[in-house]
Amino acid sequence: MKKVLVIVVVMLVSITSFAQNKNAKASLEVDGVCLMCKERIEKAAIRTKGVKSAVWSVETHELKLIFDERKTNLDSITQKIVAVGHDTQKIKATNEAYNTVHPCCKYRDDDVQEDHKN
Repeated sequence: MKKVLVIVVVMLVSITSFAQNKNAKASLEVDGVCLMCKERIEKAAIRTKGVKSAVWSVETHELKLIFDERKTNLDSITQKIVAVGHDTQKIKATNEAYNTVHPCCKYRDDDVQEDHKN
């Protein structure tokens, strides 16, 4: 009986240890318009403990991430990005955070978006 119990416990421990991925990949849609936005978004993501890689595309607005699920999650990463003034699909930055971005980066402004298309 003890052997069966030990085997069950070992199996449960091994299953839970593999449940979280140390190289999880994900992508988020993050609003922005220029290379300054790119730098700000990537820096906010990378400064989140557990994020190994963060690459944001100006054209597609897609932030590709590689992170350790044991140390962070997408919600934490999203909160860091929103805190520096960039909207995501799930969460919108506060007006205070948005107002801290450079005037060139005011992605909510139609005129700024139009200027960056050229």
